Formats: sequence, C-alpha cells, structure tokens
Amino acid sequence: MKEKKGLKISLTTQILVATVGGIVFGSIVGPWAANLKFIGDMFIRLIQMSVVILVMSAVAAAVGGGDSRDVGKMGLHTFKWIIIFTLIAAALGMVLAMIIRPGVGIEIASEEAIAAAEVQSASLQDTLLNFVPTNVLASMADGSMVPCIVFALFFGVAMGTYTRQTGNTVVVDWVKGLNGIVTNIIKMVMTVAPIGIFCLLANVAGATGFKVIIPMLKFLGLLLIGDAIQFVLFGPLTAALCKVNLFKMPKKYAKMSMMAITTTSGAICLPTKMEDAVTKFGVSRKVADFTGPITMSMNSCGAAQCYVAAIFFMAQSTGIQMSPYQMGMAILLSCLMCMGTISVPGGSVIVYTFLASSLGLPLESIAVLIGIDWFAGMFRTLMNVDVDVMVGMLVASKLGELDHDVFDEKKTVQY
Repeated sequence: MKEKKGLKISLTTQILVATVGGIVFGSIVGPWAANLKFIGDMFIRLIQMSVVILVMSAVAAAVGGGDSRDVGKMGLHTFKWIIIFTLIAAALGMVLAMIIRPGVGIEIASEEAIAAAEVQSASLQDTLLNFVPTNVLASMADGSMVPCIVFALFFGVAMGTYTRQTGNTVVVDWVKGLNGIVTNIIKMVMTVAPIGIFCLLANVAGATGFKVIIPMLKFLGLLLIGDAIQFVLFGPLTAALCKVNLFKMPKKYAKMSMMAITTTSGAICLPTKMEDAVTKFGVSRKVADFTGPITMSMNSCGAAQCYVAAIFFMAQSTGIQMSPYQMGMAILLSCLMCMGTISVPGGSVIVYTFLASSLGLPLESIAVLIGIDWFAGMFRTLMNVDVDVMVGMLVASKLGELDHDVFDEKKTVQY
C-alpha cells in the first residue's frame, strides 16, 4: 500500500502563524488576553530551566575537548569581531540619535509610572567585578550568564589539561553527553514554541495596543533603521571574508530571526541559533559550541545600539545637552552593559537605570522606555542573534572550519 504523506508545516511557518494570530487575537479580545500570559511564561521557563547548563556544558566541551591552540585562536578571533561589531553598532546608535532626535517632543510618563520603576545602579568597577563569580552555583541559580561562562572557560581549560595529562576522557565524554541530553530537552520544548509565542503576543497586544507605540515611533524607527544599516554593513563584509553567496543568507536567517522577534531573548534563541549555524551556514560543531554561548552574552550589537539611543532619548526628552565626554561614556558604558546583562526579556530596565544614574541623567524618561521595551527588544534581539552567526562564520572561516558545501546546500549535516 502506498503511504499518504501528511501536510508538514515547518516550525518557522508555525511561529509566523502564531505571531500574526496572537497579535490579531489579543487586539480583538483586549485585556482578557492577559489570562493566557501564564502559558507563554511557562514556555519561557521551560527554555530557561536548561539554558545555563546548555551554555556551560557547550563552552566547557568546546574548550576542554579540543586542541588548546585551537581554543586560543577561536577566543582571539571571536572577541576581535565582538569588539569591532559592538563598537560600530554603538557609534551608529549615537549618530542616528543625533539625526532623528527620538526624545524631542516625547511626553514624560506620570509620576506614578516613574515611581514604579526600580532604580538600580552600580559602579563600573562593580560591573566588571561581578563578571567573576564567587559562587558559581549562585550564579547558575540567578541565571547570570557571564559568571557562568567564566567558570565554564576555566573548567574547560582545566578539564583539557587533565585529559592530556592522564589520557582519561571520562569527564570530557560526560560533559559532552550532558550537553547532548540538554540539547534534546530544548528540542522537545521547541515543539510547543508556537503555542507559547501565541500566548505571549496575545497578552502584549491585548494590554498595550497602540497607545504607547505611536508616540514612540521615532525611537522604534531609529532601531529599525539602525538594524537595516548594520545588515547592509556586516552582511556583505561577512560574505566577502567567508567567500559565500550573500543572497543565500537571508533565507537561512528566517527561523532564528522569527524566534528573536517573537521571544526578544537571546538565551531562548541560543539552541536554534547554534543548530542553524551548523546545519544551514556550515559552521563546524566545535566552533558553534564555542562562539554560540559567548556571542549570546557578549556580542550584543542590537543592544549596544539601543542603549546608546536610549541615553540620547533620556537626555533629549528632558532638554539636556550631552557633553562630548558623556557621549564617549555613553558608547563605552553601553558596550560594557550589553555583555552578558540581557539574556532574558525585561533585563534592559536595569541597564536603563544604570546608564541614567552613571551619566547623571534624570530618571523620569525611563518609564516611557519601559512602556515600549518589548517592542524595542524585538529589534535588539534580532540584530544580536543574527550577528552572532556572522561572528561564528568569520571565526570558522579563519580556522578552516566553514563547510561551503553545507552553506551552498550541496550536503546536509546534523547538529
């Protein structure tokens, strides 16, 4: 008997349908859609419960399971491109903010909304100091990604040294096995992604509508224009250096870009990004496991651009003229604060307050930014995730770990 093939809808298409459906449904039913938020929150938690272990095991396995010289080269080229891309993105945010002037004409939120925003600030020294954990278990419990990665790097180096000295690969095999198990957990959770995304967007559309968005179109437009310019700059550069077809790249970005826009979380997009980097872009598993988690926490081009724009928005909306020193500090602090701070939705609120207090800007405008932060998060995360893969491609190409046959779809591989 001839088997009848069922209609198979890709996960990307399911997510797209869920996105449109959630917005339409939320707009129709209004505030009632908030009753669905807990389902979306459950989806987010299902992802979050495994992300820390996924990141640490991937980094430790990548560092400890290979040649130490390869690790050094991967680290050098990874951080080189992270610094280059982030500085360009932050400078672009400053230029666009000075041209578009998003804060001019914006009405400050009510005193009640401002009072509801919790102000948290820390010195630059404290920010850098907190990158080094005193208790890695506490960092894991808090979901603090950079301290976890720092520990995983040390663990991976020590594990590699132990393996070379003793010839015993039990620990390396165990870490790689743990990573494989957690990856399978993430894949299981991703099957319900369309349901979670539908509920999350229904809640946003039902509660927010367009009342907050319309006055902030200039700010959101700035982020959109900035993302487009970054793609125009970084995409051809990556394609040229990696010697791949630029016009094949947009299609390959479809699923991870949709995930980025709908979840606004680089951590939640991490499993999809790492898998697509290997299976669609031709990055080797070794390079993807190393660059994926590190770029998630430290390569935040979209975030750096957004934070600089937010600083100028806060200054412009309160009539403050920023000095050249403040502009320079805006770029520096924005680059530093995007390193490992934003791995879950909503974390930017802390960054906004840190930046305002560090630069001596009034905090009144923060409440306005909080109102549309979910939408700003779409543009931030989209750029963060897509440029992460570009960094992986550039590192893989430099090390001879980029498979052009996979990129050109002449062969398929599994993650």
